[in-house]
Amino acid sequence: MANQLARSLSPYLLQHQDNPVDWRVWSEEAFQLARERDVPIFLSVGYAACHWCHVMAHESFENSAIGDYLNEHFVSIKVDREERPDIDQIYMNAVQLMTGHGGWPMSVFLDHDARPFYAGTYWPPEPRNGMPGFIQVLDALHDAWTHRREQIADHAGEIHTALSQLAVGTGDTAEEVPPKSRIEVAVEQLLRSLDTKWGGFGDAPKFPHATDLELLLRVAARTEDQRLVEAVELTLDKMAAGGIRDHIGGGFARYSTDTQWLVPHFEKMLYDNALLLETYTRAYQVTGHDRHLDVAIETADYLQREMVDPCGGLHSSEDADSEGVEGKFYVWDVEEVRTVLGESRGERFCTVYGIQPGGNFEGQSIPHLPYPIAHWADKWSIKLQTLSEELQADRRKLRQARSNRVRPGRDDKIITGWNALAVRALAVVGAVADRADLLETAVTAARFLLDSMRDRHGRLLHAYRSGTAHLQALVDDYALTIDALLTLYESTSQTRWVIQAVELADQMRQRFEDTDQGGFFYTASDSQALITRNKDWHDGSLVSGNAAAATALLKLYRLTGKQRFLQSATGTLRSGELVLQKQSRACSALVSSLDRYHHHAAEWVIAIDKRDRVKKIRPQLFRPFRPNTTIAWVIDAGTDSVRLTAEMAAARIASPEQGAGIGGREVDAPAESIIAPSLMEGRAAYPRECVVYRCENYRCETPVLDPAPEFWTSGG
Repeated sequence: MANQLARSLSPYLLQHQDNPVDWRVWSEEAFQLARERDVPIFLSVGYAACHWCHVMAHESFENSAIGDYLNEHFVSIKVDREERPDIDQIYMNAVQLMTGHGGWPMSVFLDHDARPFYAGTYWPPEPRNGMPGFIQVLDALHDAWTHRREQIADHAGEIHTALSQLAVGTGDTAEEVPPKSRIEVAVEQLLRSLDTKWGGFGDAPKFPHATDLELLLRVAARTEDQRLVEAVELTLDKMAAGGIRDHIGGGFARYSTDTQWLVPHFEKMLYDNALLLETYTRAYQVTGHDRHLDVAIETADYLQREMVDPCGGLHSSEDADSEGVEGKFYVWDVEEVRTVLGESRGERFCTVYGIQPGGNFEGQSIPHLPYPIAHWADKWSIKLQTLSEELQADRRKLRQARSNRVRPGRDDKIITGWNALAVRALAVVGAVADRADLLETAVTAARFLLDSMRDRHGRLLHAYRSGTAHLQALVDDYALTIDALLTLYESTSQTRWVIQAVELADQMRQRFEDTDQGGFFYTASDSQALITRNKDWHDGSLVSGNAAAATALLKLYRLTGKQRFLQSATGTLRSGELVLQKQSRACSALVSSLDRYHHHAAEWVIAIDKRDRVKKIRPQLFRPFRPNTTIAWVIDAGTDSVRLTAEMAAARIASPEQGAGIGGREVDAPAESIIAPSLMEGRAAYPRECVVYRCENYRCETPVLDPAPEFWTSGG
């Protein structure tokens, strides 16, 4: 019979509904049952695309003997880390405290007060490679619970105390915003950790670390320090050549198991691809090298083709496994390629993409580029453009052939913060590459978030599946959505996105901000109480919650001139001083936010006579990377099809809940009702098509009338 997980919305939890383990969802009911039976809690945390989660499930959770033992001596709780990152964050800290490392599946044993007393990750069912068998672990813990309860209580108390200290983790709040020197120190530390041969930072397993690359790019755009550009290009080029990139279908896998980026764990996550899509686009803006934009567009096309739900949001992930085998969907052998492409083209493709007899992964080959395509064009005396176009056609044929294979499983739930990352990235590459379809995908996803991912009070929700949105949003859901809406405003000129951003920012400040010490808690003030209430400072899979909040609020302050947003942002930076000072390698996004604070470049007010002219200006405006420039638009009166009055817009800003529910409907507001008055006053295009007002701290230079193309591309 199915267990309690059968009633879940989570694809990951549903994978375990028929296990012999009597799984429970995280609830007070489960803890009360453990108290009544006087047994400990076994907490298992994973996610749908996790390969080793599947391995442990097949080996242990589908094992009747292990299931019976768990049912007799424990209450077992299964959690999807993507649905409940608040739970995952706390207990991953516990795993790292106890073992020195972390990962998924995460296996934690708790007392009746939810305090952890033993933890690990994957255990095989029987002893293997120096690891104890899972049943041995269970038996030892059952014995300790039965005979040494006092020792367990003491240890749980010590771990809880350590977790409480980690929860805030920043010490005393600094009196001033950390100085500019923190940025320079962080960048130099980052460069020292660069793998100068293969790119990336640190040893295997190697993750893309998009926030590190973004920090280097934004500082390089400001300082023209070529060392930073070279470090980023080395990393991006090696990843683009490696097997971590899906050369046939587009997109990137989660991470590489080796230093060369060759052999990934094959799962594809929405957040990784959104972050990398934007990073490759920014690299193109900084360097002008088309190869980076090509990778960005390929990644965007993958997201648009494979990950968009009919509702308009984007799915969470694709699995590493198909037919129970890791990577089976993605690998090739020589004969398969020849069958699809023919003898001559197939042989050439195998040469270029490193597909050889014997393979490079369990007897088959992960396509990669041992040498750049230009190397083969030169060797074979073929025009580079000709060879590139023919290989592109070959990849399309192979993708079509691959579509007949059994696809990896897909986690089709929609996560607010992850979708916000995708909205921002698609808006950026759509503007830079002049791809209206990508911009429209971003707009549609944003409308979905605002229309369908909110409760009746207008507050954001975290997850959606099968027509149901649920679970309270976390601070990164809010902050990343605010940032995405501001990026949409820059790309489209439509002020309704700013109105929504202001509304969400006020909610975020009210529900998440620590008004005593500064910064933002990960969970809302009215969220379910856990054993600690964390503040999120360190970048992991995503941008840290506090970095995302500080960045979004600084952008919103510069655009609206509202001091409350500046106060919250600077309070966050002051609260994060100790993290910035001692742990900058783990918080590049927070360093980027500090860079935004100290190096705000300018405000550009772009006044045009017709909204249609945005399309003409957009690719020129966004060709250079202007990381610290605020973009504001003025569209001459009378051109909007539907508008909110200034009074209505002001009412929504003053009382966010009153205006909740407008979402992404086709309404707009006069720019002067929401954008900083000092930017808007006296700005107009008439009688010109376009006028650009370049300002610094709201003081503007002589306007540029109908700028020539070189004005935009030179950075102004």
